[in-house]
Amino acid sequence: VSAGELELHPPSLPWSHGGFLSALDHASIRRGFQVYRQVCSACHSMEYLAFRNLIGVTHTEAEAKALAEEVEVQDGPDENGEMFMRPGKISDHFPKPYPNPEAARAANNGALPPDLSYIVNARHGGEDYVFALLTGYCDAPAGVSLREGLHYNPYFPGQAIGMAPPIYDEVLDVVFGGPGVPGGSLGFGGSRGVSLTPPVPPGTPATMSQIAKDVCTFLRWAAEPEHDHRKRMGLKVGIM
Repeated sequence: VSAGELELHPPSLPWSHGGFLSALDHASIRRGFQVYRQVCSACHSMEYLAFRNLIGVTHTEAEAKALAEEVEVQDGPDENGEMFMRPGKISDHFPKPYPNPEAARAANNGALPPDLSYIVNARHGGEDYVFALLTGYCDAPAGVSLREGLHYNPYFPGQAIGMAPPIYDEVLDVVFGGPGVPGGSLGFGGSRGVSLTPPVPPGTPATMSQIAKDVCTFLRWAAEPEHDHRKRMGLKVGIM
């Protein structure tokens, strides 16, 4: 039996922003950005998002500026025709983990990690699919064989996925703050960076499903930043 003969469709989940007048949970967006920044950005780009997009949504202007400044950006040319490195600005887009697609494939066994800017719109099932994928890793059923370097996930087309499970105990410690681990202390791609204040609200459950829910909410906002405004305008039009 090959992995591709088995497939599960993601269940429909009761997202808090799914209602006609329901807004996105901005605390969840902020935590989801934290997950992307610390975990996902090591392999996945979000080239259509700039640091300024975070202002007034998840961060203050000062926080967004601090996040941008921890990133080194190539700029130029200068008066001598040379390129140079400078601290990031809020007008800069999120840094890419790889300089080009070829480098990305070389680092990922030939697979190209997709850009996540619009991933929930690009995948059938939207955030339901992404949530199921993130939480759906399991042992392959008896009789199903996988090539070396692949992992079994019944929600992925073909069920054999090159991406290793991205949420595990160490990730829970880093994002939510485990013993000796100050939550919110890592930068893009896992590099040491500035801390969010506060990193995670007290009482937030440190579970795989919580992390997956938060990153899916962040990805919904990234793909549809006008989400809340669109619903408010719809209400106004309906009243008129």
